[in-house]
Amino acid sequence: MLNDPSTVRITGDETAAVHRRVDDVDAEQRPQDYADEPVAEAYVWSNLTSGNGARALWLLLLPFMVVNLAHWMRPTAKGMRRAVSVYGTLVRLVALTLTVLLVAAACEVALDLTAWQCAGTRACAEDRSWLTFLAPSESGDGWWTQPGRRLALAALLPAALTALLWYLSQRTWSAYESQQPVPHQDEPEEDGSRSALSRPGFWYGRRLVARLRAAHTAAGLLTVAAAVSTSAARHDRGADDGALHAFGVVLEAVLALGAVIVVVVVCRRGRSESTLDEHLDRVVRTLPVTAVVVLGLAVVYAAWDRPDWRSSGRLPGDETFGVIALVQGLLVLALAAVAWLLHRRSAIPGTVLGGVGGPAVAMLACALGGVMSGGVAQRVGDWLDDGGTPGVDGTAFPGPPVVLSWQAAVIPVLLVVVLLLAVILVLRTRQRSRLEIDRVQSDYAGERPDPERTRRIAGTRARAALTDHAPVIVGIVSALTLLLGATALVGAWGTRKVPGEAAEGTPAFIEGVADTTQALGSWLIGFGFILFVTWGRRAYRDPSARRTIGILWDVGTFWPRAAHPFAPPCYAERAVPDLTWRVATWTRQTGGRLVISGHSQGSVLAASALWQLSPSVRRRVALLTYGSPLQRLYGRWFPAHFGPAALMSLHREVDCWRNLHRPTDPIGGPIGLPGPCGPDVDHAALKDPLAYGRTESQPLPAPILGHGDYQADPVFAEVRAGLLARLRPGAGSEQRHHCPEEAAPAPELSSRAGLPAPRGDAAADASGTVDPRQGSSGRSSG
Repeated sequence: MLNDPSTVRITGDETAAVHRRVDDVDAEQRPQDYADEPVAEAYVWSNLTSGNGARALWLLLLPFMVVNLAHWMRPTAKGMRRAVSVYGTLVRLVALTLTVLLVAAACEVALDLTAWQCAGTRACAEDRSWLTFLAPSESGDGWWTQPGRRLALAALLPAALTALLWYLSQRTWSAYESQQPVPHQDEPEEDGSRSALSRPGFWYGRRLVARLRAAHTAAGLLTVAAAVSTSAARHDRGADDGALHAFGVVLEAVLALGAVIVVVVVCRRGRSESTLDEHLDRVVRTLPVTAVVVLGLAVVYAAWDRPDWRSSGRLPGDETFGVIALVQGLLVLALAAVAWLLHRRSAIPGTVLGGVGGPAVAMLACALGGVMSGGVAQRVGDWLDDGGTPGVDGTAFPGPPVVLSWQAAVIPVLLVVVLLLAVILVLRTRQRSRLEIDRVQSDYAGERPDPERTRRIAGTRARAALTDHAPVIVGIVSALTLLLGATALVGAWGTRKVPGEAAEGTPAFIEGVADTTQALGSWLIGFGFILFVTWGRRAYRDPSARRTIGILWDVGTFWPRAAHPFAPPCYAERAVPDLTWRVATWTRQTGGRLVISGHSQGSVLAASALWQLSPSVRRRVALLTYGSPLQRLYGRWFPAHFGPAALMSLHREVDCWRNLHRPTDPIGGPIGLPGPCGPDVDHAALKDPLAYGRTESQPLPAPILGHGDYQADPVFAEVRAGLLARLRPGAGSEQRHHCPEEAAPAPELSSRAGLPAPRGDAAADASGTVDPRQGSSGRSSG
């Protein structure tokens, strides 16, 4: 970044820090040496997003991250505060169902498949020495052989999983997101169209995250308590022990009351962004502790002596997964209705899927959660059943709940549709590539024709345009997932049979197809889960794999945890305050001006940091973005925060803003501000490659750079020099809303305490790709 082998950290720590060249460390004490050149700094925040290989485990929480994105995708809404509140509440409820689904899947594996079914069957347990002490034997039953005690012991696994999620959420908040933002000055703002990212409490959501963490932890523990105690309560209804029966009824009532309280806590309050809210509610401490007490009572109740109790079939409560899927579908439909109303009120052209992008993404989060939980249950069931298909091949091992088998059966259908979409995209890309050939020849007119070179450039441009088809793909897959999920629910509840079970009057061909799809889907979701984990681990070792998931990861972990507290931590709650504090303190101490340049995700961080500055400081800053997804991705998917009004306000309030982009870039693009401001911000598309054939300056074939190495283009240096020249005190500030570099007046020096005021050049390169010299997935400079 600094183009110098000798650098030094001037502020920050090992996680994120600001660096300078060794020769520039004391630049403020030698302003005469920097009269004609800037002081370059680099802000490095790669350890916030990559770090060591253990971070790959965060990919297991991908559904939580995706549903958190849905919260921020709501359409713009002016004067509809109630609808905005309903939208946020519905997303938080969808997130709550995902936590319950994850813990229920752990209960299905530990309690139902292992402790209830396998350990309750002598043939299954005898093949596994680690289960023999739980299984009934011919010589007499031991203490652990009673079903309730087996369930109580197995409950340790899902309870430990819930505790681990709570611990990770608490620890990551303290490590990454507990940074105090810059105190806002009481200065008048120019207008009210600025993004919500400028609010004082936007990057400090401690109160909401703590409330949600308490509620989700309690929901997980109550789910475990219900799984342990429900079967015992059902047994006691037909037993002679009235005291146990009464205790079971009271415990079920307490569980129901606890579920209501959790839902109320989740629904009652959203984010408080207008102020820096550090007050923690009493519920943060009392709710998880109360849930632990209830779980302890449930374990004691289930472990009580019941000599005549035997386990058979599936664990009672296997309808849970169907109920969760139904609730998720209804919540997504309600969310889509609210999003459509919001978009209809103040529609922004280009918003993905007509404003229902958030509900579509929430549906994908539910689908990911279902596939991951179903995949684990199916694979464990197959393993315990010695490789058979539980519930289908006529064995005594019933396997996972019926609804999971039906969900597995529809997976092949979904994959066929996804494959068809991929084929259509390939055909459209080839068609676009042929159209781009004429544009390439026009851009490099006068060059000696090289058909292969032309096709390669045209193909790169066509593939870069695939990003713009993502909304359509997300919409189709989400709608199909909702339809197939409803089909699976109807099939599971209508027949109470797994797809491969024989039904009276069913043709043999239909039975064979159902059996094949169920078995294939079971293997596919299990294989997909394993592939997902291994790919995530590889992404932190292989730079090429890291590029593939870098885009989603950078976008997903940029946003605060507003819907799900167990989502991966938000790196922007550390990076944005870092940049804001650096800019604010440097300008206050030196009286200087600076350029913040940001590449890819770094441009989003730069814009977010500028919104947090006071108006007087923003007027001393110029912004240079390149390869920026501010409009192409963020403006379309997150219109309420990066819509045209917000970007227009940013353009008006900074000294100047210039944006560079290429037609071969799959991530970045023009900002596209409406009216006369658009050409002021967006430079004409840069040529890529810089040279078509071999030239005096490029004797070897020039590479197609795509999303990277914007600094290699001479235009980058010209635009940067123009911005630096504009920032010289007295250099035409009356034209600061128009940015023609060639019109900048000759610079002149001004003094502060008798010395020239310094200028800073802040570069922020935070692409999702890897710089081999850095060995990290994110780089930034400030």
